[in-house]
Amino acid sequence: MNRYPLWKYAMLVIALLIGILYTLPNLFGEAPAVQVSSSKVTVKVDPALVTRVESVLKEAGVQADFVQLDGNSIKARFPDTDVQLKAKDAISKALNTDPADPTYIVALNLLSRSPQWLSSLHAFPMYLGLDLRGGVHFLMQVDMKSALTKKAESLTGDARTMLREKNIRHAGISREGNVVVIAFRDAETRKAAQDLLGLQLPDVVWTPQGEGSTLSLSGSLSPKAAVAVQEAALKQNITTLHNRVNELGVAEPVIQQQGLDRVVVQLPGVQDTAKAKDIIGRTATLELRMVDDSTEAMDALRGTGPVPFGTERFIDRGNGPIIVKRQVVLTGDSLSDAQPGFDENHQPAVHLTVDAKGARIMKEVSRENIGKRMAILIFEKGKGEVVTAPNIRGELGSRFQISGAMTTEQASDTALLLRAGSLAAPMEIIEERTIGPSLGKENIAKGIASVTWGFVAVAAFMSVYYMLFGVFSSLALGFNILLLVAALSLMQATLSLPGIAAMALALGMAIDSNVLINERVREELRAGVSPQKAIELGYDRAWATILDSNVTTLIAGVSLLVFGSGPIKGFAVVHCLGILTSMFSSVVFSRALVNLWYGRQKKLKSVSIGQVWRPEGAEVPAPATTDA
Repeated sequence: MNRYPLWKYAMLVIALLIGILYTLPNLFGEAPAVQVSSSKVTVKVDPALVTRVESVLKEAGVQADFVQLDGNSIKARFPDTDVQLKAKDAISKALNTDPADPTYIVALNLLSRSPQWLSSLHAFPMYLGLDLRGGVHFLMQVDMKSALTKKAESLTGDARTMLREKNIRHAGISREGNVVVIAFRDAETRKAAQDLLGLQLPDVVWTPQGEGSTLSLSGSLSPKAAVAVQEAALKQNITTLHNRVNELGVAEPVIQQQGLDRVVVQLPGVQDTAKAKDIIGRTATLELRMVDDSTEAMDALRGTGPVPFGTERFIDRGNGPIIVKRQVVLTGDSLSDAQPGFDENHQPAVHLTVDAKGARIMKEVSRENIGKRMAILIFEKGKGEVVTAPNIRGELGSRFQISGAMTTEQASDTALLLRAGSLAAPMEIIEERTIGPSLGKENIAKGIASVTWGFVAVAAFMSVYYMLFGVFSSLALGFNILLLVAALSLMQATLSLPGIAAMALALGMAIDSNVLINERVREELRAGVSPQKAIELGYDRAWATILDSNVTTLIAGVSLLVFGSGPIKGFAVVHCLGILTSMFSSVVFSRALVNLWYGRQKKLKSVSIGQVWRPEGAEVPAPATTDA
């Protein structure tokens, strides 16, 4: 009657072992570390750099727990902060020979102390939020005026191109603030231009102005379009910041919009504020220019002549110096996507997609320069470098490819560089905060204490009130917390103070299911049902109530998860997971314990479930007895 098949016990044992395995990494705490990442999108972090960092540490007499390549960065863990600081100085001095133009970012960080064998099993601790781990917090203001000015400059160029294509003559195009002004000599031409631009640029309001010989057409963005430009600029900035911070390898950064023109950036575990500023300020600008292969340019490369007028000298990554014309053909603003792939000859290539404006420019330039080279440049902090300079084989459009002597890995790297993008509008840090690890440790200690004492109080009450059944309920509650922490670690979720609050709340909600079960068993015993049958009916009949109450609570949690953000979303994640694990532990695990203890006893006369209260004067049914 009250016996589980062997496979159910095996399932519970496996769940218990998995829970212990993936909860363990959270018990080791964190150690000081140094993180090395690329300061330029054209510089790659590879295994060779790991060997170099190890040799630098060895020469400096610094012993690291380990040095490993993790994603796009190298992480070295140390026993204490003194060794960490010494290692940072040694690595910075060795890798960055020019402090004014650093090749690598060497930043202080924190890493888990969990042993390597746990990491090899992909058992990692939960990420900790800024309030628990410490780190840096920035509030950044987006310069929306610059975004509108940039859009006005783009509209000026678009209007000039459209009028030239339709052979509509004008007396000059200028920009006054965010207003595009086009001068005309007669009203008919102005009317034709207004009709064309009104059709081609629907987001711009074109207004005729002037009389006689001073005719003009002024265009400004409609209020709705201006708002759309500002929103797009904010989203592009957030996306670019995500790309930059993710390449650094900061665990679970928070980058989100606040208000209409502000962005919050939180980098947990990063203690070096200056380096953090450098990280979020690193954005690349992409430009396409024609290569100068003239005789004068070749002489300049050989060192026998000066650089020709209207050109610049750059370094082509992997191929040495190159002479590039100053005139910019296309900027990264027109690039929609860049993906690695293969060309028609099954050779590695990079497939590029540009917008309508970029397609028109590429079509004109490529038609006139077939057989010549076009350089793709990345600019960071005012310094440019040529990523690649392929030959133009034919007329290009909105989609074209870069191919040549490159490997599959190089094609992927080039696509990543081209996707890096630039900020749509300048940003300024208006607030910065540094939360030290000591404050984070205090918050963790208080959070663990609240959960621990909450568990102890609940377990003590249940054991006193429900006796052995209360002990079973307490063990099920412990199993629930174990599964919850393991699930959060497996998901690599970010735990914050609201998450700890949700964990403490999960204790009370989880034990509620066992209270329902225990009281239902008591009711069956009160009705005179035999102990074995009372256990079976108690669990079966309590299940519907447990399911209803947990589903309604889960609906509220999912609503918080979908519509909430930041700390609210962190609370909702732990809350929803806690509901799911509590339903499993309170029903399946607790019944397994009861079945192990009482299921083998065929002639069970009593169960230890505390006092079964009966109305005064009611007859005590003979079949059922309990331990007081």
